[in-house]
Amino acid sequence: MSQIRIGGACLNQTPIDWNNNFTNISQAIKAAKEQQVNLLCLPELSITAYGCQDLFLSEWLTEEAITQLHKIVPLCTNISVAVGLPIRHDQKIYNTTCLIENGKILGFYAKQILANDGIHYEHRWFSPWPSGEVKELTLNNQTYPIGDQTFHIKGVHIGFEICEDAWNEIRPACRLYDKGVELILNPSASHFAFGKHKIREKLIINSSKKFNCHYLYVNQLGNESGRVIYDGDIILASHGQLLATNQRLSFQSYQLLYFDMDTTQTKYKQTDHVDTLDNNRDFAQAASLGLYDYLRKSRAKGYTLSLSGGADSSSIAVLVALLVSNGVKELGVDRFCKSIHLTPDWHTELTTEEAVQFIVGKILITAYQGTKNSSDDTLNSARSLAASIGAQFKHWEIDEVVSTNHDLVEKAIGRKLTWEQDDIAMQNIQARTRSPLIWMVANITGTILLTTSNRSEGDVGYTTMDGDTSGSLAPIAGVDKPFLLQWLRYAEKELGYDGLASVNSLTPTAELRPKSYTQTDEDDLMPYPILVEIERLGIFQRKSPLIVYQTLAQKLNIDHEVLKNYIRKFYRLWSINQWKRERLAPSFHLDDFNVDPKTWCRFPILSGGFAEELKQLDEA
Repeated sequence: MSQIRIGGACLNQTPIDWNNNFTNISQAIKAAKEQQVNLLCLPELSITAYGCQDLFLSEWLTEEAITQLHKIVPLCTNISVAVGLPIRHDQKIYNTTCLIENGKILGFYAKQILANDGIHYEHRWFSPWPSGEVKELTLNNQTYPIGDQTFHIKGVHIGFEICEDAWNEIRPACRLYDKGVELILNPSASHFAFGKHKIREKLIINSSKKFNCHYLYVNQLGNESGRVIYDGDIILASHGQLLATNQRLSFQSYQLLYFDMDTTQTKYKQTDHVDTLDNNRDFAQAASLGLYDYLRKSRAKGYTLSLSGGADSSSIAVLVALLVSNGVKELGVDRFCKSIHLTPDWHTELTTEEAVQFIVGKILITAYQGTKNSSDDTLNSARSLAASIGAQFKHWEIDEVVSTNHDLVEKAIGRKLTWEQDDIAMQNIQARTRSPLIWMVANITGTILLTTSNRSEGDVGYTTMDGDTSGSLAPIAGVDKPFLLQWLRYAEKELGYDGLASVNSLTPTAELRPKSYTQTDEDDLMPYPILVEIERLGIFQRKSPLIVYQTLAQKLNIDHEVLKNYIRKFYRLWSINQWKRERLAPSFHLDDFNVDPKTWCRFPILSGGFAEELKQLDEA
């Protein structure tokens, strides 16, 4: 038989949320059967979810995964389904995909190449399966083959690669080609990062050409476990031709894509798929999806945000508004409200736009906490933005509390505080005074406090611990300041958030010094574009300070001594502020690197601070 209807279903799973995960799997199988799909592929570790982390090491987790598998098997009558789960075998744990045909388990393919870079630590939990080896696995007194094996479904020769298996030069597909496999299934849990879907798409197309086969890739979907967002890519290619893709970054619990495959055919009608690289669009969709899943899976009542009127907090406010508008657009008002545990309590007919604003007002509380150093511009900017998206807006002054703190400390140290002598301390106390007040609002309302740190601030510690870093979640800590500044202009002009007009007219400033100082972020630090260039070379590419200087001296039109001082400042601030990065709230992984030591960038808290390396700049 040369013809077979194959399908892929991305799933929005949650670690050890067995009911949710089983429901999504069963619904995907039901939908596939209704569309007469013969073979359905589900994502990597779809029974447990990918992000269980050290829970994978517990015996009960793998036992429960097998229990869930036996609940899934009877659903697979008149269909074949590939479903992922961890398997404990010979005292080792393997990342496997189980292939079920018409209610019977055929066997398990075990992942051979484990991801162990960037945000991935699979070697901590799993063992790689030896190439070419097949063993026997006993479950409930039944014996099944497990390992590096292929299968036949309706006369089609099928093989597997699981995610990282496909990203290596020497990969299982090389041996699958030698075996004459006609269809390769790749169940994955591959995190979202800017531009990654195009790289992934190219990999699938080239794989189908190189290995002379049809190749189906199925990714996980949504903010599964807190930090990592999956785009839910389903990609089918054949002999170098892209055949089908789905809508990425969906708010649905699952998505199904199917295609009628003919193994004798090497050319199909050209797909009309066009998905150009657009980081602004993808940031809006990925971050809003991340916030949506975080809200509904935590079962919190909403978000609270200290809205300063500046770029960082304003971008987060817009992302929460996008959470609602994107969710309502895709799910409808009633289903969206139900998903975030909100009961619509309006009594008159609302337009979709009015409903979106009403819901934003229910789930987003913003507060402007001013001082005598704050400007009318930022107050008006914050108020205008909150009104334009429908958020609750509160406003109070904190000068009296700051003054009380000053008085207490002055009595303790026996002198007056001055800006000349105590600049940083007097700036920090303002940010720290705001923290307990906004925390109190979040605690009273049962909402999640969002913190506004971006990656550029994380690089150099330009943030007050227990001040503007306070919060449970840092949605923008994975992206740099220049990206956010241009994204806000995009959100105003392309997404229609007119309330950003005032924000986009302001120069970024902390507003912690007296107005006579005309404080700006870049005066305190350096031009943000240069900071990002140093970060990209020194942190992401791990180049030495000397190489960073030599590279940028050729690239940038800037005085060389000024550039050297910027580099010295960056590395000095980077080195002394690792302790801050260790304490930042969990953030979304949105770029292919970040400075979160828990998910990408480990650095010693105490170090020599690049002292010897920076001396080399003196002679350069």
